Amino acid sequence: MKTELSTRLGVEHAIFGFTPFPAVAAAITRAGGFGVLGAVRYAAGEDLARDLDWMQEHTDGKPYGLDVVMPAKKVEGVSEADIEAMIPQEHRAFVAETLAQHGVPELAEGEASGWRITGWLEQVARSQLDVAFDYPVKLLANALGSPPADVVARAHDRGILVAALAGSARHALHHKDAGLDIVVAQGYEAGGHTGEIASMVLTPEVVEAVDPLPVLAAGGIGSGEQIAAGLALGAQGVWLGSIWLTTEEAELHSAALTAKLLAAGSGDTVRSRALTGKPARQLRTAWTDAWDDPQGPGPLPMPLQGLLVAEAVSRIQKYEVEPLLGTPVGQIVGRMTSTRGVQAVFDDLTRGFERAIDRVNRIAGRD
Repeated sequence: MKTELSTRLGVEHAIFGFTPFPAVAAAITRAGGFGVLGAVRYAAGEDLARDLDWMQEHTDGKPYGLDVVMPAKKVEGVSEADIEAMIPQEHRAFVAETLAQHGVPELAEGEASGWRITGWLEQVARSQLDVAFDYPVKLLANALGSPPADVVARAHDRGILVAALAGSARHALHHKDAGLDIVVAQGYEAGGHTGEIASMVLTPEVVEAVDPLPVLAAGGIGSGEQIAAGLALGAQGVWLGSIWLTTEEAELHSAALTAKLLAAGSGDTVRSRALTGKPARQLRTAWTDAWDDPQGPGPLPMPLQGLLVAEAVSRIQKYEVEPLLGTPVGQIVGRMTSTRGVQAVFDDLTRGFERAIDRVNRIAGRD
């Protein structure tokens, strides 16, 4: 499963695996793909350094990357406290009422929220990069548009390729104009933040728009046959995220959430602003229903919504309040029916890819 891009990066298979879990990212790299560690959950630089140290020890010298979230435009002089002060009391009351309706306990006195979205703030993302650039990362990906020009320049000075996600050909052209090296065409089916164009339409549009830049197909991909389809549409690889959530190496720390993912069908997700303020596909729950209810106050824009719900999400996760418990995940969740190791998932992907190629060769009379 080699392409020009995978060969350039020195990986056996053109499978790029995004995950917030170091053990999963390292296992993807060891399996012959390209593991990409999501940095958004790291508020402290020393925590990221600790996990990058671990990655160094568990990737067998093979390449890996880092995914950050930072806006292309900088807002000067605005702190997290300033942003917190912008949250209306009506929305705080709505969160408290929703949690009370479902009997969600308070955190223990003095216990800090375990889930913060401070990684969405530019100053935090920059501090993450200050740490990451001391490691031999081979790819820097940004989930929120093109990174600032100085960040692109810093990465290129270190020989690091820069990628960004795009939900339309117009967005992809912005990335090309910004001097990026790779565009990830992420379709509507994907978990997390998505646009409104499905992968089958989006991938060839982006490939044509940014040629000759390499494109990775993303969104709803979780089988080898789908990988073959993405490559047939002109992509030089695929970007997979949701499929790793139910692997044995994933650190969800919630049996209830894992069970919900394994039981969910492809129609059990919703594209909602409930988590971050931007449309993000996630499991449909009583929490997403509450925020999408027209009778409620509605979600706030990013980053206000993420700061507003941070403690609530921590409480829901800690106490595993099943009706409210969810996570970002794509429509591929319907294929995630068992817990397997990363290597087993990889083996399934490569076998499916071979089946698809054999099928096309038979159709074309090359068998």
